[in-house]
Amino acid sequence: MPAARSRRRRGRSAGEAAGGARLTVAIVGRPNVGKSTLFNRLVGRRLALVDDTPGVTRDRRYGEARLGDLVFTVIDTAGFEEGRVDTLAGRMRRQTERAVAESDLALLLIDARAGVTPLDRHFADLLRRGPTPVVVVANKCEGRAGEADVVEAFSLGLGEPVAISAEHGEGMGDLLDAIRAHAGPAADAAAAEPA
Repeated sequence: MPAARSRRRRGRSAGEAAGGARLTVAIVGRPNVGKSTLFNRLVGRRLALVDDTPGVTRDRRYGEARLGDLVFTVIDTAGFEEGRVDTLAGRMRRQTERAVAESDLALLLIDARAGVTPLDRHFADLLRRGPTPVVVVANKCEGRAGEADVVEAFSLGLGEPVAISAEHGEGMGDLLDAIRAHAGPAADAAAAEPA
């Protein structure tokens, strides 16, 4: 698997949690790509509201996630949207930026059925310039749905995308492998934690 972009965060290796703290993973992306559905899948219960209406998630939501033997903190975020600082969209975007800044890894979720959009490209570019490692996750890939668009996700320049269906739980093993590969020492420490 080609390595996704990985950079060192200030004073620590990519993915190594500060002060031995638990691995933290932020789920980011444009509105309605399935961020809250993935959050709920990872925490094992319905903590985040899921709706087809954009803007349901407005603040960061934290949960304890379990994926295989890996235990980590996951952050559900508002949809990444352009907006002036003084607007609701601008405030929601700041919340998402804060989540990425405090995370060891960001999962950039895209809707594989819709394909890569200009907004996906814009936010991939913003994430690429930051210090937090990023894994592209192509959601809504039930069965063979979205296969062509998973390939298109390579064009975001963030490495090999991981195909999943958050709603149906498909691809969770591949997501676990990607988190381990990009979180490094923090993932190893998280796997060693007692359940």
